Amino acid sequence: MEELKVLKFDMFTTLMLAVLAIYFGDFLRKIFPILKKYCLPASVVGGTVFAVISLLLFKMGIVQLDFDYKAINQLFYCIFFAASGAAASMALLKKGGKLVLIFAILAAVLATFQNGIALVIGKFMNIDPLISMMTGSIPMTGGHGNAASFAPIAVEAGAPAAMEVAIAAATFGLISGCMLGGPFGNFLVKRFKLEDSKLNEQVMDEIDIEGTGSILVDKPNLIQAVFLMCIAIGIGKLIELGLKSIQESTGWKVALPIHVCCMFAGIVIRLIYDRKEGNHDVLYESIDIVGEFSLALFVSMSIITMKLWQLSGLGLALVVLLIAQLVLIVVFCYFLTFRLLGKNYDAAVMAVGHMGFGLGAVPVSMTTMQAVCKKYRYSKLAFFVVPVIGGFISNLTNAVIITKFLEFAKSLHAVWIGWFNLFLRKG
Repeated sequence: MEELKVLKFDMFTTLMLAVLAIYFGDFLRKIFPILKKYCLPASVVGGTVFAVISLLLFKMGIVQLDFDYKAINQLFYCIFFAASGAAASMALLKKGGKLVLIFAILAAVLATFQNGIALVIGKFMNIDPLISMMTGSIPMTGGHGNAASFAPIAVEAGAPAAMEVAIAAATFGLISGCMLGGPFGNFLVKRFKLEDSKLNEQVMDEIDIEGTGSILVDKPNLIQAVFLMCIAIGIGKLIELGLKSIQESTGWKVALPIHVCCMFAGIVIRLIYDRKEGNHDVLYESIDIVGEFSLALFVSMSIITMKLWQLSGLGLALVVLLIAQLVLIVVFCYFLTFRLLGKNYDAAVMAVGHMGFGLGAVPVSMTTMQAVCKKYRYSKLAFFVVPVIGGFISNLTNAVIITKFLEFAKSLHAVWIGWFNLFLRKG
């Protein structure tokens, strides 16, 4: 069989394609109002179309598209998190404290349910427990990063297909989060009549009082915002290196990913500027613009570079497992997240965010939340709480939960192997 030709795109052409995908998504949203109605972001729409084209080219044996994107994608990811940190005023930090705690517990409970359902359904369908675990919180709440980190443990324990299943499940989760988040948020707003125009005006007045309403951004502040975010990601890297050094010298096993360190650096910059004399509202608005720009590019690049053909190899049993995860997160976010966070507009937007990172990626949370907020109104609280939980706290709790469940799955795997060998001998 003739080897498929690979067409390579370097970092710059990948960036260009990501921008073109956003433009194309905007174009499609104008042509098909239903996309805007159900809050599907331009980066998701355009990126998905491109990913499907890439899939068709691969399946037809024409060419396989290959992208150099990881370095520049991480750059935009970190800038976005730094900007999210810089959006957290002291007033917002105080207001969001209780919700952060509740949300953190909900995220941990969801991760536990994800693994429990994976093992239970896997048992009924006679799937290796280590394989069924690769459809739980490892690829869902954890995303591609956790899939790459934890799947080798399952491989070493005797499940050679674990890595492929985990990556495919993470890809499935990413696509699902992009597609479901916006419509889910739209449903909550409509179902509970949260689009009230009077509420809208009230919230917008509050936003204006806090200094992040409709502000005209000028060139000096926009340039300064870019410079500050560059400083923030540099500080974030130094924090990461410092924590790694402490980890190596003390044996401390908990390490913070680079994007979380950048978020902390952004919070520090915001606290410094809040103490400085003068009105910094225009600067803060400029930082928001830089963050939104970075997020759009990150999401677009993440989607256009997906290898959708990895999903085609999933068997019926694994498809059932993944569908069960989708049902779980919809039910969980509707009946628990939305209600326990206040059953108001902020709670609806945060429920959208929970669906996003509960299916694998904080940027999915943010871009689907943005799509909902652009249609209705902005939620400052949601855009502070969700990155803190999805980008930081849930990473820590999920890692602990995964470790415990993997140990349990290993013991179940030994039993499963025993039964499997027994059936083979009988056959």
